[in-house]
Amino acid sequence: MIVTAAGKAGQSQIKMAEEAAKELGAEYKERNKKSISFLIETYGKPVLVIGSSRYEYYEQGNEPFFFHPNSSAFRLKRLMNGENDPFINAAGLQKGNSFLDCTLGLGADSIVASYITGEEGSVTGIEKNPMIGYLVRQGLTHWHTPNPQLEKSMKRINVHIADHLSYLKTLKDRSVDVIYFDPMFSSSISESSGIEPLRRYAEYDEESLLESIEVAKRAAKKRVVFKDHYSSPRFETFGFKVDVRPSSKQQYGIINVE
Repeated sequence: MIVTAAGKAGQSQIKMAEEAAKELGAEYKERNKKSISFLIETYGKPVLVIGSSRYEYYEQGNEPFFFHPNSSAFRLKRLMNGENDPFINAAGLQKGNSFLDCTLGLGADSIVASYITGEEGSVTGIEKNPMIGYLVRQGLTHWHTPNPQLEKSMKRINVHIADHLSYLKTLKDRSVDVIYFDPMFSSSISESSGIEPLRRYAEYDEESLLESIEVAKRAAKKRVVFKDHYSSPRFETFGFKVDVRPSSKQQYGIINVE
C-alpha cells in the first residue's frame, strides 16, 4: 500500500501521512501533484490519502472508502428529541451498560450505543479488516461535527482490529451487558446505502458466525442481538426471536440470557 498526503497539503498533513505509513507498514510517497489513479497505476498498489478532514482509501476501479458517521447523526438527533430508536429498543441498552459490537463497520450503531450508555458505560467495536478498522478508529477520533454529543459519543468507542470469534473467546462469562452482530446482508437494501462501499470487504462465514453467537451467549449478561434482512433464515437458524417491525426491511433478533 502507498500512503500520501492530499493535494496542496501542508507540513502537518505530510507529517501525518508519514506517521500513518510507518504505523501501517506501508510506503510513503510524496504527492507532487500526481493524481491518485497515476499513483495506483505506477506502483500497482492501493493508495491511502491523508487529508485535513478525512482519510480516503483507494483501490483500482473502486470508489474511495472513508469514514463518516452514516445514520448515527440523525438518529442521535431523534434520541435527543425524545424519540425512540429501534436498535436501542432491541438491545435494551441503558446508561452505564457495556456494549460489544462484533461487526463494527462504520460504527453507526456503536455511536448510538455510546450516546445511550454514556460516560459511565463502555462501547467496544470489533473489526476484522485492518484497513477498515484503522480508518474507522481514526475517523471516530478526529471527525469534527457541530453536535458535541455526537463527537463525544464517537470518541468513547474502543476499536479492536480482530476476528470477533477469537475476541469473544477471551471474554469471561457474563462480562458484557449486550453483544451485537450486524453481518452484511446477502443483498443490499435502500436503507443501507450509506454502507454500500463496505460490501466489497465483507466476509461471509456462517459456521464461524454460529460459533461466535454461541460464545456470545456465554459472555453476555443481558442479551445477544442480531440484525439482518427481514427475509433472512439466519434468525431461525441461530435461534433468535425477531422483534418484528412491519414497516422495515431491517429486523432485530434477540436472545435473552438473563
